[in-house]
Amino acid sequence: MTHPIIADLEKRYTTKRYDPSKRVSQEDLVVICEAMRLSASSINSQPWKFIVIESDAAKQRMHDTFVNKFQFNQPHIKASSHVILFAHKTKYSREDYAKVIDKGIEDRRTKPEDRENAFGGFAFVDLNTDEQGNNANWTRSQAYLALGNTMHTVARLGIDSTPMEGVDSEMIAEIFAEELAGYECSVALVIGYHHSDEDYNAKLPKSRLAAKDVIQIL
Repeated sequence: MTHPIIADLEKRYTTKRYDPSKRVSQEDLVVICEAMRLSASSINSQPWKFIVIESDAAKQRMHDTFVNKFQFNQPHIKASSHVILFAHKTKYSREDYAKVIDKGIEDRRTKPEDRENAFGGFAFVDLNTDEQGNNANWTRSQAYLALGNTMHTVARLGIDSTPMEGVDSEMIAEIFAEELAGYECSVALVIGYHHSDEDYNAKLPKSRLAAKDVIQIL
């Protein structure tokens, strides 16, 4: 099949070694950040925060989060161009949703007189909230929607990436406590450019199950 979207996805793979001499341009980074912001989420909840790690000082802090486990991912932190933390709010509240509704009114998506009715969508949050007010499983799912969107975006820009669930959420919460402030990070995305000599995965053919095995059209 020949199509730009398919070409993006055929080319995309999980990078195993990065070239530390190559950096993502600021122009591309602006596009990536806007793509994250525009990602879809249930009831337009946007229960996320994206922390873009760019400076050497911030990279050192992220590097230090691997002191206890997942050390196999640690080399990516300083060799890559950027690391993006996809954080989700652990207790998404009516007040959080009110900010979304009020922004919708500002953007003329919602009429001011319909503000209270707009809270009807919050029922989806209630369905996924326990007695302690925790709804992290639901908000985490929204962050993964943004992750997928971002991975395709960087592929379109010709930028390599590595999604990492192998991160220490507890250490990230400790070291980035000020930035997270009520949010939790359980997945990150490394972006940059692969090392032409050391990235063995770049030379391997794409392998996926056949369409007939995973897609059923009724």
